[in-house]
Amino acid sequence: MGRILSVLICIASVGCVATNTTTAETTPATPQASPQASQVSEIPEKSRATQTKETVVAQGLNCDDAGNLNQQQMNQCAQIFYEKEDKKLNQAYQELLPKLPESRRKRLTAAQQQWIKFRDTSCDFERSSVEGGTMAPTIYYGCLGRTTSLRTKQLKEYITQAAN
Repeated sequence: MGRILSVLICIASVGCVATNTTTAETTPATPQASPQASQVSEIPEKSRATQTKETVVAQGLNCDDAGNLNQQQMNQCAQIFYEKEDKKLNQAYQELLPKLPESRRKRLTAAQQQWIKFRDTSCDFERSSVEGGTMAPTIYYGCLGRTTSLRTKQLKEYITQAAN
C-alpha cells in the first residue's frame, strides 16, 4: 500500500504548487531544467489553468524572502528566476523575428545560437568557482537568469528599432 507524500511540483516559468501524491517510493521534488532551455524556435504556451502568481509560495518556499531559505530552496528559486527570464527572452525573440527582413532574420538566428553557447559557457565558468558545492546551482542559475535578462533587453531594443 502506498503512502501519501507532499510533492513540490514546479512548472517551468510559472511557479510551484504543492500536491499530495500516493506512491510506494519517494521521488525527488527538485525541478530539473536543461541548461540550454533557451530556444530559437517558438515555445508552446502553458494553459491558463497552470499559471500561478509571480511570487512563488509552496510548502514554505517564498523566493521573495531569501533570508529565510535553505540552500536547496535558494537553488530552486534561482532556477525559477532563470526559467522566467528565459520565457521573456523567447517571447521577445518571437516578437522580433517577423519584424525583420529575411536576411536579418537569418543573422539574428545565428547570433542567438552563438549567444546561447556563450551564455552557457560563461555561466559554467562562473559556477566553477564553487564546483561540487551546494551553492553551484544557485550561482549557475543566477548567472543564466542575469545574462538572459540582459539579452532580453537587447532584443527589446531591436524591436523598438525595427518599429521605427
